[in-house]
Amino acid sequence: MEILQVKQIHKIYGEKENKVYALRDVSFSVEQGEFIAIVGTSGSGKSTLLNLIGGLDVPNRGQIIIRGHNIASLKRKELTIFRRRNIGFVFQNYSLMPVLNVYDNVALPVTFDRGKHVDHGYIRELLKELGLWEKRKRYPNELSGGQQQRVALARALANKPALILADEPTGNLDSSTTVEVMGLLKESSRKYHQTILMVTHNEALAQACDRIIRIEDGKLYRSGGGSATGTKKTAEAPGTADAPAGKGGDRL
Repeated sequence: MEILQVKQIHKIYGEKENKVYALRDVSFSVEQGEFIAIVGTSGSGKSTLLNLIGGLDVPNRGQIIIRGHNIASLKRKELTIFRRRNIGFVFQNYSLMPVLNVYDNVALPVTFDRGKHVDHGYIRELLKELGLWEKRKRYPNELSGGQQQRVALARALANKPALILADEPTGNLDSSTTVEVMGLLKESSRKYHQTILMVTHNEALAQACDRIIRIEDGKLYRSGGGSATGTKKTAEAPGTADAPAGKGGDRL
């Protein structure tokens, strides 16, 4: 089932002679349960793409369809609710609330959603799965970097989102902790049939994903599959020498 469809997205910053084309005619789709790496050099447009998919910015043209909803057409309040219910974020700097313990940090996205029941059984399962249950009453400053990133991953999973967007999630971690966090991301994708899009500049991490989308100068180019599933269908932008990508849809 397609979870995400990105259709002919353009993103431009500035005006007239100061125009910067961050993304040009980008199209691809994503199937539920895929773990995809978005790879590119600094300034290539990969983080801009992730921000657009996450509803943190809006495209100048094109559609971003998650579970059948074009998020680019949603009003601000609708988009806020949709994002909270359908998209989980994992950031490089963890972005945990320092005044909340591990359990409350993980439950936070659900408690923001007034009227939505907090599934304490599911949160307990997440914390046990990620090796955090015994640390549930600790605060972020009492945790290592790897433990904080596990909390961030549990928080992203708490709402059972359609998509998890991870922006350089291992950027602040040492090599052994990076391997551990990547293993947790892959296992979460498999166990919960969770769709994950991860921005990374680390080619070795990208090769461990199901599929790689390469972006340069705001355009998508042909990409290969990762080690878990072998080579998958390639992705690229219309108008390039390669063929467009494929697989992708979400809920309000």
